[in-house]
Amino acid sequence: MALYTKEEALWYHEHKPHGKLECIPVKPCKTQKHLSMAYSPGVAEACRAIHANADEAYRYTNKGNLVGVVSNGTAILGLGHLGPLAAKPVMEGKGVLFKIFADIDVYDINLASLDPDKIIEAVKMLEPTFGGINLEDIKAPECFYIEEKLKGMMNIPVFHDDQHGTAIISGAGIINALEISGKKMEDLKVVVSGAGAAAIACSKFYMVLGVAKENISMFDSKGLVHLGRTDLNEQKKYFAQKTENAKNLGEALKGADVFLGLSSKDLVSKDMVKGMAKSPIIFAMANPDPEIPYPDAMEARPDAIMGTGRSDFPNQVNNVSGFPYIFRGALDVRASIINEEMKMAAAKSLAALAKEKVPREMCDAYGVKELSFGQHYVIPKALDTRMLEWEAPAVAKAAMDTGVAKIAIADLEAYKKQLRDRLTASHKRIEAFVESYGYDF
Repeated sequence: MALYTKEEALWYHEHKPHGKLECIPVKPCKTQKHLSMAYSPGVAEACRAIHANADEAYRYTNKGNLVGVVSNGTAILGLGHLGPLAAKPVMEGKGVLFKIFADIDVYDINLASLDPDKIIEAVKMLEPTFGGINLEDIKAPECFYIEEKLKGMMNIPVFHDDQHGTAIISGAGIINALEISGKKMEDLKVVVSGAGAAAIACSKFYMVLGVAKENISMFDSKGLVHLGRTDLNEQKKYFAQKTENAKNLGEALKGADVFLGLSSKDLVSKDMVKGMAKSPIIFAMANPDPEIPYPDAMEARPDAIMGTGRSDFPNQVNNVSGFPYIFRGALDVRASIINEEMKMAAAKSLAALAKEKVPREMCDAYGVKELSFGQHYVIPKALDTRMLEWEAPAVAKAAMDTGVAKIAIADLEAYKKQLRDRLTASHKRIEAFVESYGYDF
């Protein structure tokens, strides 16, 4: 059941001020002295200091807490290619999530280009402005090329969330699901429905976790990805089976341990999941309707550990459980990149948090009596603010341990408290500001 009507959603975005973000000053500008420090001539002191030492930009500007969310609108969530202007509501929404969950500021950058090299050029030129770049809703295979090139060219983190966010969150779920089922990562037989950015990234991340590449069967709209096909891009070819060893998805799912769905609704039937191995892991994440409805899958396989992209069923795989906290940790040590070790640290921290006692207020927020580690709770809930103090420090530590951090956090326990206090203070400011507009929805 929808929580809102179309009219309510449009009114939410239309109500003045239009959109979801507003830039506001954070320093006073009421007197001549204030004005002279904010702009001319006092601003020259900050300019000279940064010219003498580029790192001073993190001291005298907002660069260290600012992320650019960049899209060309070619793969808008659940909507496809609608272009950069129609992508702007999503990018503004991403900015809201960054701020609410991790107190990170965002400028949304919507680029009117289908040329990946022009996008690379534009984003590279933005490096002086931002502490990190979140690529968003850029279609495959261009997204792989754009991210890889930018990572090699820029000295700030570049992260395509459509790829890595889903991989990290679902990876955390698989880590915990295996603990429940008693299976081993290297033995898993994985079937993937979908071969876009998220599917490719998830499959690669599962390999980092220990899944054997030859045990991953990937399907696109034309069937099994195998070397006998001549229509495969390089990313798909990497996961191609040697032969067409399964004619269809149902055949591949026989005896499979994991189903990863990043495609479209109703591609999987009850009979298909009945043929899966004991305690199957089913992550059906097509949005808003998964490849198989949650009730159908659980009726067919009561022993399944199942997750979807939806908040109204257990084990929601939601990227908001990743990107705000990953960037928070990366920004706070001025990481030059978000590497595999940082992604792994994020996944392991989420897996560990799911085993902790869940606060009463979190259960109340989801309308349940309790939440405890097990079949129906292997991933922390998306609204669990504890993820900030679990995930960000883990990511920051991994950055320091792997030598990609420019500064160090000496006391991670003190850092966790600083994060809690920071988010509390941020929420108070935001609530007061939003309430001043007198919204009634």
